[in-house]
Amino acid sequence: MAGKYVGYVGTYTHENSRGIHVFDVDNETGIFTEKQVVEINNPSYLTVSKDKKMLYSIADEGVASFSIDEEGMLTKVNQAWIGGMRGCYVEVDDLRRYLFVGGYHDGRVTMMKLNDDGSIGEISDGIFHKGGFLSANERRLDHPKVTCVKITPDQKYLCAVDYGLNQIKIYEIDYEFGKLKMLDIVRSELDAGCRVIRFSRDGRFAYVLTANANTIEVYSYKDDNGPVFELVQTINCLKKEYKNASCTCFRFSDEDKYIVCTIDGIEAFSFFKRNAENGTLELCGTVASSGNFPKSLCLLPGDKFVAVLNHDSNEIRTFALDYAKGCALMKNRPIPINQPNCIRIEEY
Repeated sequence: MAGKYVGYVGTYTHENSRGIHVFDVDNETGIFTEKQVVEINNPSYLTVSKDKKMLYSIADEGVASFSIDEEGMLTKVNQAWIGGMRGCYVEVDDLRRYLFVGGYHDGRVTMMKLNDDGSIGEISDGIFHKGGFLSANERRLDHPKVTCVKITPDQKYLCAVDYGLNQIKIYEIDYEFGKLKMLDIVRSELDAGCRVIRFSRDGRFAYVLTANANTIEVYSYKDDNGPVFELVQTINCLKKEYKNASCTCFRFSDEDKYIVCTIDGIEAFSFFKRNAENGTLELCGTVASSGNFPKSLCLLPGDKFVAVLNHDSNEIRTFALDYAKGCALMKNRPIPINQPNCIRIEEY
């Protein structure tokens, strides 16, 4: 299976979907071929361990673990409660020691011990975010909503993005005792609505997508006796303002040359060229997603195609990208799938 790619798509199972859909992916044509569906309630977000042996998923009952065989197929291992309301984001450290869960509904960050076989053990630590954020425009008090938890590339810190508080809480990870200690807070622009954070592969830059301002905030990152984030750039994801637009997700291309993000409200995606030296972005273009509520996306290996998950029109659409011209051409037939919410593509 060397050089073969497998796609994992998490869905909401309110209607016809039954769980996680597994596809063979042809990165030369952009064609997805379904080969397995694993039943689980509302696997709205999932992640794959660095060694590609385990997949971890959100579930109504908490979180679930799956072993991955040499063909990329899944077998459920176990399931565990997270100690709070239903989670929305899951992350695992590179050595597969702990699982981290972000809670949108209760503003909780949960740390869970992983067993040697990759199964999920007991809750190690749990922190409820507190306080409120007063919007300058709407004059309303929002409450904590953790939308993303991401470990820094050096594996030392956990970044918990809180959309409700419009800030990113930075926690030191104690792997020995399984605890989190808050060290710092990174605050997005007022009312921006930070939603997701991701790091460049070289570990030098962090990128924060905002859902209200529809921007990407670029930060330099280093560990200098503690985490240090410095704002480098704030770039709009659209060339003009749209009243109902809201950015939902973004991904890097191979070698971090490009970034692509989905935008709800105007049913589109934008893509950017990235400067590897200083981390800054340049907007290349914005393209209609040809479906309703583009919730997530990913660039296929080789950067020729992007796969967009149109959540409300129940489909995945693939587009061939032309970075120089700032446009994209829809390819292949849409892939029918009920309420797709997240996607991961791995090589086996």
